[in-house]
Amino acid sequence: MTNTAQNTRIYIKDLQAHKGEEVTIKGWIDVRRDQGKLIFFDFRDMTGRAQGVILPSAPEAHVVGSTLRPEWVVEVRGKVNPRPEKNVQADKQNGDIELEILAIKVLNEAETPAFDIHADTREVNEEVRLKYRYVDLRGDRLQKNIRNRAKILQYVRNFLTALDFTEVETPILTKSTPEGARDYVVPSRLSAGHFYALPQSPQQYKQMLMSAGIERYFQFAKCMRDEDTRGDRQPEFTQLDMELSFATEEDIMAITEQLLIEIVTKLYPHKKIQQVPFPRIPYAESMAKYNIDRPDIRENKEDPNLLAFCWVVDFPFFEKNEKGANGVGQNGEGGGTSQWTFTHNPFSGTRADHFEKLMGAKASDTDLNTIIAAQYDIVLNGYEIGGGSVRNHQADALMKVFEIMGYPTETVEKNFSHMLHALRSGTPPHGGIAWGFDRLMMILENEPNIREVIAFPKTGEGKDPMMDSPSEISAAQMRELGLFVGKKGE
Repeated sequence: MTNTAQNTRIYIKDLQAHKGEEVTIKGWIDVRRDQGKLIFFDFRDMTGRAQGVILPSAPEAHVVGSTLRPEWVVEVRGKVNPRPEKNVQADKQNGDIELEILAIKVLNEAETPAFDIHADTREVNEEVRLKYRYVDLRGDRLQKNIRNRAKILQYVRNFLTALDFTEVETPILTKSTPEGARDYVVPSRLSAGHFYALPQSPQQYKQMLMSAGIERYFQFAKCMRDEDTRGDRQPEFTQLDMELSFATEEDIMAITEQLLIEIVTKLYPHKKIQQVPFPRIPYAESMAKYNIDRPDIRENKEDPNLLAFCWVVDFPFFEKNEKGANGVGQNGEGGGTSQWTFTHNPFSGTRADHFEKLMGAKASDTDLNTIIAAQYDIVLNGYEIGGGSVRNHQADALMKVFEIMGYPTETVEKNFSHMLHALRSGTPPHGGIAWGFDRLMMILENEPNIREVIAFPKTGEGKDPMMDSPSEISAAQMRELGLFVGKKGE
């Protein structure tokens, strides 16, 4: 009888089902130990590791095996044998079996890695790690982080789809508008002198989806902001973005809370949530008690598996702009003249009992910081992992916000005419939330920064050493785009 497993690739995790059979595995040489007559190998693929040995009875395999080195990619044919009882390693995957190697085929050789992937690569110079990120990602820790990230992505998709959410992709090339952070801009070849912006968030698109009658939307959105990086921030990052029509703060917070609880209990059962339901802390209380609006309320901060979620609510809509009058951020035209700015974003709505106060307010009022927004942040162990609000779904209310901030009407119409027309077209009440997905993953995986849970992150300076970006473009490309790079100050 022909053994089909002999000719078909078997994943290492499935070797237990083939004891006594000849099989073929494909993967990397993880470790090589040459003991003369015997050559031992640890092989790995995406499913795990197994030990193999070349015996003197396989001279052709022995010749090939003597040339092999770690990280070479190989195809191995061998027989799955039980290990001698004294050599069984019960605490290891496949610790009770061994592959008797009959033949090895080299699929690709490998240069000596720039660093040892079996060590904690967090100790390796980050520039080196990111330059050889494809090697760094082979280590167990990063493999776990990336695979767990994928599991959570899939769990969230299934959870929200079951609640009648529709996943919608929104554009990456969009318009530069004043939303609080610097845009990355992209020159247009076909419209010389004009630029797209990369999205800081899908905020305006998701609100227009509510105008479009989608009612329940989500996506894992790539967001780009040209701001200084830090451990929990990158030039590009991933948001879990949600928006719901006909929803109250309570509706949105309840869905968020349920989903976070399920992620932890189903995918991280070894972790403990400190308090359910999540406590709610008014902004004023948080500032008075913790001197911060993202408090770490863990009862034991030494426990890495303790998760202390809380909501921070009742944010002031406006705050004094410490930098003076508002500019418009990116395009430099028609900046606001008020000393007030928004605390989150200009699209938030007020609490219902503060709406009339907003509509009657003037930029000259001195108590605008007493207007309370329908905003809420979800905080975990001292990190803001999400924030949202019930929105201004009426154009007049949005115009009032910009008026208070001192923006000329023509500037608002120029930058946000699409939003204003959408709101005037018959837009239902709506609200939503966006999670900082990378931050959530960082905390769940007990990592020190979000670069450890992103497959191909940037450095702290916003550079990609692997791709050597940002980089110059050719003179021909510059001419085609109508661009000129001068000296600083020109």
